Amino acid sequence: MNIIRTAMLLAFMTALFMAVGYLIGGNSGAVIAFLIAAAINFFSYWNSDTMVLRMYDAKEANLDSAPEYYHIVSTLAKKAGVPCPQIYVINNPQPNAFATGRNPQHAAVAATTGLLKRLSKNEQAGVLAHELAHIQHRDTLIMTITAMLAGAISMLGNFALFSGYECDDSPRQNSTGVISTIIALVIAPIAALIIQMAISRTREYAADHRGAEICGNPLWLSSALSKIAHDTREIVNTEAEHNPATAHMFIINPLKSTDNLFSTHPATENRIAALHKMAQAMNISIGSYQNMEKIVKKPKWMQMRHKCKRQHY
Repeated sequence: MNIIRTAMLLAFMTALFMAVGYLIGGNSGAVIAFLIAAAINFFSYWNSDTMVLRMYDAKEANLDSAPEYYHIVSTLAKKAGVPCPQIYVINNPQPNAFATGRNPQHAAVAATTGLLKRLSKNEQAGVLAHELAHIQHRDTLIMTITAMLAGAISMLGNFALFSGYECDDSPRQNSTGVISTIIALVIAPIAALIIQMAISRTREYAADHRGAEICGNPLWLSSALSKIAHDTREIVNTEAEHNPATAHMFIINPLKSTDNLFSTHPATENRIAALHKMAQAMNISIGSYQNMEKIVKKPKWMQMRHKCKRQHY
């Protein structure tokens, strides 16, 4: 299903580029726009993941630089039955994380330094299991490509706007300027609408459920979501504010404004409630969770060490 939706996104973007190109430059403009769209489509499929990682200046981590983080991801990946992704750290105080990659064989997980410092190991496991669930469900391809397409469409809007300002006062030029201005005014809502259509909020609930199964305790993830939601309101993620089209990739919306057009996350309270319901079904006491770190020992899978095999990225 995600492959079909991705193909539809690429086709829509190509048609949109050609339509705007035709309005601005006639048949020649449509041809040029088609070539640009084809280049962006090709680049997005093969390189959108690395571009997103570069946006956030993510640094690759290994067993020497981040042993506990590396160990949690590798053991969870083995438990989930997916190839071990490449592991990245983003130097940002806001606790958050995302997964990217075109398929499970070419995937990466990125966590901020804020998440690694502010969350307990159990809570980190809950978050990272959630991201591995996205990889397992193959959500990462459409999530990453959508981020690139939204940026490309916004660029198209700027191009349309500036193309309307020429020195020529001919009726044809004035008509083109009006059309270009209209395109520019509606392009941001269109980009947001594409993201809303492409990224279903149900994917977060599905990743929460599967992530809880992978790590073994829904309360680890629910506690992590509560802490992250609180801290994202207090700590600004500057890179995310500059790249709002990538907000849907994070486990919690990293943007300061909760009513942002690019907000695609369900209410955190509803996600936590669903996880609590899941914990009750597993006979896990919710009331005792605050003392869980002291009472409950690490499960056997967290005590074992599994070497994460390198994947060609």
